[in-house]
Amino acid sequence: MPEEKAESSGFKVVDRRSFTSEGTRVAGQPEKREESQESEMRAPAAPEAATPPPEPQPPAEEAEPSERFAMLVSYLSTTAMFQLGLLPGPGGEYIPADLTNAGRTIELLEVLQEKTRGNLTRQEAKLLDEVLYELRMTYLEVQKRASGQK
Repeated sequence: MPEEKAESSGFKVVDRRSFTSEGTRVAGQPEKREESQESEMRAPAAPEAATPPPEPQPPAEEAEPSERFAMLVSYLSTTAMFQLGLLPGPGGEYIPADLTNAGRTIELLEVLQEKTRGNLTRQEAKLLDEVLYELRMTYLEVQKRASGQK
């Protein structure tokens, strides 16, 4: 029962509302603060015809689109390699294979390949083809080893 608990939890709750539930002003609350909030609410909205704020400029050091694409493919392939149990964890510990999620990550790369077909440079398409081939072959090897151990 709540009344029986008299322990302190270490923090204090302070009610800073300006009015009571009956609608009367709480003693000790400054009126200026309330007025400043009301004036902010009454401030006129910006006209609709105002010029939009300028778009943020990307940093000068940002990678080119082909470099970003290669980073994405690298990220997803590294993730799949972790999931296949081929790379050690951050502390060097062994990470067991997770074939379900490795397969999903490889499928993501396949979807990326399908959706970008015809929009990639020759170099980007070759990178994606090679990464997918290697991951598929590695997946089959790991799957074969896992089924042979069971």
